[in-house]
Amino acid sequence: MTIENDAGSSLSELFADDPLSVALAELIQEMRPGDKLPSERDLAVRLDVSRTALRDRLGMLEGLGVLRRRTGAGTFVETLRPDALAFALNLAISSSHLPLASLESVRIALERQAAAEAARRADPVLIAYMKRAIDTMAATELSADVLDADRAFHQSLLRAAGNPSLTFFAEALSNVLTKDLADRSERLRHEPLTTSRQALLVDHHTRIYDAILAGDPDAAMRAVDGHFDAIGNS
Repeated sequence: MTIENDAGSSLSELFADDPLSVALAELIQEMRPGDKLPSERDLAVRLDVSRTALRDRLGMLEGLGVLRRRTGAGTFVETLRPDALAFALNLAISSSHLPLASLESVRIALERQAAAEAARRADPVLIAYMKRAIDTMAATELSADVLDADRAFHQSLLRAAGNPSLTFFAEALSNVLTKDLADRSERLRHEPLTTSRQALLVDHHTRIYDAILAGDPDAAMRAVDGHFDAIGNS
């Protein structure tokens, strides 16, 4: 297999259509985290490419967190972390000029699916963590505690779904939206915690919790939609 690509290819070319990157991805998919790649010399011969081009693609994959090169030991496959995926997403979003706000609907869709799967799974222990977050939200008098309880609720919701892929992509999106979410949280932390706002948040999260506890996926998704609609209109 002959692959012609020079080391100076731009990132956009690498992501769009790059046979060498595809070949490396296929090789990595056949391996497990911790497995060692063949040496650069052997890989270059196997893929029929220059070592310069190969080294360039290995460096790109290392930057994305897919590989790790250890001095004197070789190159090893890594478990892809949400923050590494967030880095790739940020690059793609920047090059495509997509507004970060457009990703919010994707994050909501992940939570809707998580709510549905949590309702079907109905794990009482994991659902109990959601209830504890609601209780904290209702009992506190501080905006900061409400925000922390809100975060704990949504993390518990994702765990209750029992779907590691949902959790992975939700965390990756949260990392992409870090600044936007941090700015929003900082603003809310300094706003007075009114009784009406606290009651509204408790009510919205309780609706989600009740639907999941009842094992009703459709109601759980509607409750998630209602919660985020209210946030968007507030």
